Amino acid sequence: MIIVDRFLARRAAEGKPIRVGLIGAGALARGVARQFITAARGQTLVAVSNRHLGRAAAAWTEAGAETPRTVTTPSELEDAIRADRPAITDDPLVVCRAPSVDAVVEATGTTEFGAMVASEAIRHGKHVFINAELEATVGPILRIHADRKGVVVSSLDGDQPGTQMNLLRFAEGVGFEPLLAGNIKGLQDHYRTPDTQQTFATRYGLNPRMATSFADGTKISFEQAVVALSTGFRVARRGMLGVEHRGPIDEITGRFDADELRALGGIVDYALGATPSPGVFVLAANPDPRQREYLDFFKMGPGPLYCFYVPYHLAHMEAPSSIARAVLFGDAVTSPTYPTVDVISLAKRDLRTGEILDGIGGYLTYGQCENAEVTRNEGLLPMGLAEGCRMLRDVAKDTALSRADVEFPRGRLIDELRNEQDRHFGMQTPSA
Repeated sequence: MIIVDRFLARRAAEGKPIRVGLIGAGALARGVARQFITAARGQTLVAVSNRHLGRAAAAWTEAGAETPRTVTTPSELEDAIRADRPAITDDPLVVCRAPSVDAVVEATGTTEFGAMVASEAIRHGKHVFINAELEATVGPILRIHADRKGVVVSSLDGDQPGTQMNLLRFAEGVGFEPLLAGNIKGLQDHYRTPDTQQTFATRYGLNPRMATSFADGTKISFEQAVVALSTGFRVARRGMLGVEHRGPIDEITGRFDADELRALGGIVDYALGATPSPGVFVLAANPDPRQREYLDFFKMGPGPLYCFYVPYHLAHMEAPSSIARAVLFGDAVTSPTYPTVDVISLAKRDLRTGEILDGIGGYLTYGQCENAEVTRNEGLLPMGLAEGCRMLRDVAKDTALSRADVEFPRGRLIDELRNEQDRHFGMQTPSA
């Protein structure tokens, strides 16, 4: 927020706040709304869109805002903005098309719906902040579309990918060579379901499917794939290494070899059981022997690897800084550049012909990171495309699903974008 806060203060003083539209009103989306309503300066939330208008209205009133006005067209939203009146709508395109909206936050965690929102926001010249599931699936092609319109497509600050990218930029900026970007996880069980996660979801006001994606490894796979797309990093193996380390994260440096990480071109990964949790970390090398002497004096250890970490991620609380960076400076938190890592679909149990896959956080599949060229060469099914696909054959538990195993729903935008991305980057399967 350094420097950014000064520019936001100036926008506030001039009465020219950055205007933000929010798509979604789930637990975390309402947190984003609360942050804008109660704490953001130089930025203002102007609209919340959700299919259930009551939840959209609650995003405002729970944070102490006045009762919002329901709008159905971009012109009605413009009227509400001019009147400085909170607005809600069940049509996300209203938010994407309103001329006064500077940035759109897509906070639903979906891929098909998210693709529609992101594409429409970009088409109308809005900076757009997308969920990790969407970014990991079609982020590189959305970035190409965004570049053509002169806008930013990115994740939000505060969530794990954004926090890792900030750490990477810091380490590189002070002369280090980043070699691993990592997430810290306390639990991973591929076979968790919405039933097993119901109690946890209820406790924190989450959708049980979201809670399931946290526990079964799918969410962390999407998050680490997002970092890979922005850095060119890969995974050391399918599913990542997932080193179990029951101790302080800065002691994990001895579990990795700098030359091996360098030979891989850098990797994304995670540590299981490390503290502080939840947090993120970066392992980086320093090539200067004299600097390594200083680093040992600074209690960073003798090297050759050094650990930088953040012991928390504040998710929605840091969201406004991402938007300010994009609107004021064209600076993206994450910038999906090239498809290096995918999240593929694996069977959570034995799957039968005719079953319809229930997607992220469901009962039938879980996601794992895989290098993109493996996805291409083996014709594997990206997790972000799995929901709604019909099984064409039986597949055993823990098997990676291929495109040939399923029949895709017709007419989906997410498939069109993924096909466009594969063509653009030469990532079509050999039979395509």
